[in-house]
Amino acid sequence: MTDITQKTGPRHVAIIMDGNGRWATRQGLERPEGHKAGAEPVRAVMRAARDCGVSMLTLYAFSTENWGRPKDEVQGLFSLLVKYLKTELKELVEKQVRLRAIGDIDSLPHSARHALGAAMAATAKYEKFTLNLALSYGSRFELARAARLLAEEVASGQRDAQSITPEAIGQKLWTADMPDPDLLIRTGGDMRLSNFLLWQCAYTEFYFTPTLWPDFGEAEFKAALESFHSRERRFGLAEAQG
Repeated sequence: MTDITQKTGPRHVAIIMDGNGRWATRQGLERPEGHKAGAEPVRAVMRAARDCGVSMLTLYAFSTENWGRPKDEVQGLFSLLVKYLKTELKELVEKQVRLRAIGDIDSLPHSARHALGAAMAATAKYEKFTLNLALSYGSRFELARAARLLAEEVASGQRDAQSITPEAIGQKLWTADMPDPDLLIRTGGDMRLSNFLLWQCAYTEFYFTPTLWPDFGEAEFKAALESFHSRERRFGLAEAQG
């Protein structure tokens, strides 16, 4: 395998971490055990991303649709999030990882908002590597929110309707100050975006793997980067122009 650390990009990698529940079922365990097992791949992938020159990693941790899961499972997921934030904060600081969040953060339980706010404040000064957690995130909700904000500005006279460009919409998204993902990885075998970064992934390269998230690690993450490096990105241009 070639040395991917010597190649350019991707700067921003997004991951749909799918398969925790199925992994637990196959192990004869309850679903919460799958979510617990999913914490280790987060650590492994974050370290591998930093080592390979990735500067931003966005993880789809909890979608707007996930609120429809059984109440006990939802509570368990946020308990795990709080535990993760508290136990991993030391390493985030030591490795100078900036933690950020995108999504409807106000809808999260108080304990999760508090732990998230503390971790983000403690790591806010770091710039080399950013870990984004997508929490209570749904791309359609995000786009509707952006449209509403722009409509309010038009109604109040702050802007003209003709000024609503793709760039203007982008500035109203939760990802306004982030680069679009260069590579999106989805584990678990499904080949869909599941309402994740629909606007931002217009020219993103996709990597789908049947590996369930708890079994995903550094080796397959690097395989995804290898796949990315083998592709020619033209962004709508002809081959001779790209």
